[in-house]
Amino acid sequence: MQQLSAQDAQFLYIETGNNLTHVMGVNIYDPSTAPGGKVRFKDIITHVEERLGSSPVFRRRLMRLPYDFDHPYWVQDEFFDVEHHMFHGRLPKPGDWRQFCIHLARHFSRPMDMNRPLWDMYVIEGLDRIKGIPKGSYAIATRVHHAAIDGTSAMHFFAALSDIDSKGTPAIELPEWPADPVESPSAVTVVNRAVVSNLQSPVKMAGTLLRFSPAIFNTVVKSLSSDGSKSRQVPLTRFNQPVSPHKMFDATVFSLAEMKQIKDSIEDSTINDVVLAICAGALRIYLEHHEELPDDPLVAIAPVNKRGKGRDSEIPGNKISAMAVALPTNIDDPIERLLTIRDTTRQTKAAKSGISARLMTDLSQHVPAATMAGVARLVAGGRFTSKLCNLFISNVPGPQETLYMNGARLLHTYGLAPLADGMGLFIATPSYNGEMTFSIISAREIMPDIEFFRECLEQSFDELLEAAA
Repeated sequence: MQQLSAQDAQFLYIETGNNLTHVMGVNIYDPSTAPGGKVRFKDIITHVEERLGSSPVFRRRLMRLPYDFDHPYWVQDEFFDVEHHMFHGRLPKPGDWRQFCIHLARHFSRPMDMNRPLWDMYVIEGLDRIKGIPKGSYAIATRVHHAAIDGTSAMHFFAALSDIDSKGTPAIELPEWPADPVESPSAVTVVNRAVVSNLQSPVKMAGTLLRFSPAIFNTVVKSLSSDGSKSRQVPLTRFNQPVSPHKMFDATVFSLAEMKQIKDSIEDSTINDVVLAICAGALRIYLEHHEELPDDPLVAIAPVNKRGKGRDSEIPGNKISAMAVALPTNIDDPIERLLTIRDTTRQTKAAKSGISARLMTDLSQHVPAATMAGVARLVAGGRFTSKLCNLFISNVPGPQETLYMNGARLLHTYGLAPLADGMGLFIATPSYNGEMTFSIISAREIMPDIEFFRECLEQSFDELLEAAA
């Protein structure tokens, strides 16, 4: 038995019928390297079954409490059956890249079974008409609820299922997590813990505020005394509207070596700065095309990993903070955009955003569950989200060596993440084996021409690479 942290639980509280809060990783495999050149669905089930001990996420389900008077608990699923979490299908005709993206978006938009462990896998065959994908390849779309993992623990989750060769040598040393007790916590235990937690919350919150009060004061004074407050406002765009359940997906792939070439051309810049610059350029092209480009820079929220190294990366759950970054969409020159982002991210990390993120993370641990659930539902309604940012951009570094599963070689990896009312665009950029994929997640009414936005990303990358050279 383990109780969810406040940060884990908030992903349950903010979930709505239109905006589900699970994430999905999509891997494309080439079975020509497998024994006999073929991988059966049954082989994939067997492989996953052999790796179940590598993460507690596989076997435990939620036990949610009435009225959310305390955060939920993880308990072992006494009826766990791996085959009820694994599905098999084929891409409908014409079986091209566009159909693949539509198929993934529809699967991503379906709610998960919240009465079972919060993960599932969907094996998709019939990818033969996708350009650049070898004949016979298949994809595995793995969904996991965000209450169970964040970006870093997700990478460990996928690594535990991967091998470093076609012979089945695990990519990482597989931890063996002890099984949780089958018995759910008693009613007396749950009530006692809830009462203690709710009584202590005001005391702990007051202590946190006192501890951070100098930082809060300095940040407020700095904000009030600085000029140009208008430039920090979040402009209203097509992304700042209610989001329907009809999600859209597309993606493109860039060379990591070329991205490093861009990074090296600008002193003290990072790969993450390059990612943000590419996105800023694409947004400028896209919104200009639709005659919707605002005068003020768009604002993106970027997650910040708070985990340590080693064993800390294996622990499921969420240990993340966030940073707001102004994207210079009002600047035409690609190099000037990158320079501006470099300076902005450096200042943001060192100044008030770091304080704000630590403070909000610390405070969230002490807010009573019922209060947090109510506030989360209010925020999920979009009244405040649209004032915080225009979009989300997440960059999670992945393994840079070739990986396998069931002997099949992993070709490409993509990522899909949740949207929220008032935040209708998410760009996820996982990297793998010398490439970085820019995965685009939006909604049909917000970005009906998602293929064009993919082309905008490609144009922005080309312009930046040419300018850096």
